[in-house]
Amino acid sequence: MTHPRPDWLPADTQGPLDDKLGIRITEWDPDRLVATMPVAGNEQPFGLLHGGATCALAESIGSYAAVLHAGPGGSVVGIELNASYLSAARSGLVTAVCTPVRRGRTLATFLISVTDDAGRPTASARLTCMIRPARPARAG
Repeated sequence: MTHPRPDWLPADTQGPLDDKLGIRITEWDPDRLVATMPVAGNEQPFGLLHGGATCALAESIGSYAAVLHAGPGGSVVGIELNASYLSAARSGLVTAVCTPVRRGRTLATFLISVTDDAGRPTASARLTCMIRPARPARAG
């Protein structure tokens, strides 16, 4: 089942780096976000997908997962990202799947698995975000 972008999440929340790298979220399920990114244009000098681009993909999808957890009016900030590179991607799209490890009141941790077009794992990452819930409106 495909989950669309939540109505409360503004359509312009995708950042300029996501646009430059071609990152697109294709599934907005809070328990399993999915995003893609092209290899073309994101290679290092030797023709392989750049590790920094992979980290940007992981940080983006994990941050969106944290925003879904924080809810309308909430905000998040990444506080730790680590990644392991498992194999090289040379062409096509890579797909990132983000699943929660723990979603708490102030911290949320997500695992991000990145695969190539053939479904081979290319990277594994973990992102922890600090959650800043929406503040109640003050009585005037």
